[in-house]
Amino acid sequence: MISASVTETIQFYHLDPMNVVWHGNYVQFFEQARCALLDLIDYNYPQMDASGYVWPVVDMRVKYVRPCRFGQKIQITATLIEYENRLKISYLITDAQTGEKLTKGFTIQVAVEKASGEMLFRSPDFLIDKLETMN
Repeated sequence: MISASVTETIQFYHLDPMNVVWHGNYVQFFEQARCALLDLIDYNYPQMDASGYVWPVVDMRVKYVRPCRFGQKIQITATLIEYENRLKISYLITDAQTGEKLTKGFTIQVAVEKASGEMLFRSPDFLIDKLETMN
């Protein structure tokens, strides 16, 4: 499995009125790790666009285990767990110092041809070939 991690320090602007990270900010944390993962496989958004495909997120799940708090350093790890028919990426957010699990989730993206707007039911062959050589 291919994984990438990024770290983030929780800032004041991440917090909600209860002084924990606002639930919507976790989507941004997932995006940071997803972009690091896509960079690792050399298929981030510019490469997707150049290949003639867009990859919208069609499903997402977030499971909040423990809150993130101001000043806390977190590690966000994205792992590619499916790629043949869609891109399914799992996420794990942990405390960077203790390793305590804070949040987990996943996203599912599907390939859509830019020119026709048609959704593919299988990932493009060039991407499958690329990922199989990396595993």
